[in-house]
Amino acid sequence: MLSQFSGKRVLLLQGPMGPFFWRLRKDLEAAGAEVDKINFCAGDQLFYPFRAINYRGPLKDWPDYLAGLLADRDYDAVMLFGDCRPYHAVVPHVIRFLKVRLYVFEEGYLRPDHITLEQDGVNSYSSLPRDPDHYRRFAPHEVETATWARATWPVLWAGIYATLYAITSHFLNRRFPGYEHHRPLHPLSEAFVWTRSLWRKHWFKLRERKLARSLQDASAGSFFLVPLQTHNDAQIRVHSDFRDIPTFIEDVMRSFAEHAPADQRLVIKHHPMDRGYREYGPLIRRLTAKYQLQGRVDYVHDVHLPMLLDRARGTVVINSTVGLSSILHGTPVCVLGDPVYHMPGLTHQGTLHSFWNNPGEVDKALFKRFRAWLLAHNQANGNFYQPLPGLKGHTGVTWPPLLGAEALATDSDLDRARERRQQRNLRPGTAVLGKCAQRVSGKAV
Repeated sequence: MLSQFSGKRVLLLQGPMGPFFWRLRKDLEAAGAEVDKINFCAGDQLFYPFRAINYRGPLKDWPDYLAGLLADRDYDAVMLFGDCRPYHAVVPHVIRFLKVRLYVFEEGYLRPDHITLEQDGVNSYSSLPRDPDHYRRFAPHEVETATWARATWPVLWAGIYATLYAITSHFLNRRFPGYEHHRPLHPLSEAFVWTRSLWRKHWFKLRERKLARSLQDASAGSFFLVPLQTHNDAQIRVHSDFRDIPTFIEDVMRSFAEHAPADQRLVIKHHPMDRGYREYGPLIRRLTAKYQLQGRVDYVHDVHLPMLLDRARGTVVINSTVGLSSILHGTPVCVLGDPVYHMPGLTHQGTLHSFWNNPGEVDKALFKRFRAWLLAHNQANGNFYQPLPGLKGHTGVTWPPLLGAEALATDSDLDRARERRQQRNLRPGTAVLGKCAQRVSGKAV
């Protein structure tokens, strides 16, 4: 509930492409908060044109600038989208000297109808307990939801906002000479990608009709599902030990060839948001021949995911939230990363090699409690791109009722999150941290 920010000073950094943070400011102010926003580029400025602080300096000076700003203006909370972006990766190290809470937005753990708002960090930076008993003790919490029926519209708005953001940044970023974006962003390439994505969607849907029927008619448990993540997903680049998606594909296919029963098939599903960027057909055909898997591997794009989850014997992911969807369908999951749901009872605790022969079972009672806990604490019903109809407020989001409640993480949970940050994140130098400590001498924890 946003009422907890009443009387607090909140600083917004980069948000998702679009006006979500502009709408969030209005809702926070309605709850009694004072809100400031930092724009880093012309794309940010497009969707947050007024009452913002424009940071125009280089990335290397950003940690010291942020430390001074937090100390001078006495903020209580910082909110941002994506804790792996270069400008955001240093925030946890800067605020360690301050009594400032960090709130991280991310795409929802429970998709497609939720977004994540979690304290301190998300995914493998999350300090959520990995002890199943912690969630078994949580009484199911009734959370009112208003799911969005037309999933196409948020995706359409996301494409429109991304294109406008790219165009504005490309032509007007001379106002922000020091800005470094976290991925390539050119208006022509973005327009081409989204156009190709639309064409491929219809082409693959037509081409895969026969294969979709055969998978639907296949006996349950006759194949394993491997849903891919996007090529530029921070879950891959930051929160896993895989170099890229092709490396993941080859590791899975090699293990399947060497250890899976001969009567099992492998279904590899392309990520719909990556349709215009990448195509792994040639790679999969080459690996199929290399590992002698002819007739045992299918590569699909637009076959209905819930149907595949219903019929699969098991699902293999790195750390995708599709793993949670698989658990919801009662289909065992093997994770090769470190997602928040990786714990006994929810995921396979052995190796990938052992998963092919003994995937185990899902503890449905545990998942019900775990899902209820997420809905109560850090899953907001809604999306970043289009407000849900019939809700009060500007964001059009139903906020979790226990937002901000302590997660009661153990020391090992906290240590795991800290170690992951130390391994993966860009950290400001000791000189910068020394300056931070001096600036906040009277406000240090």
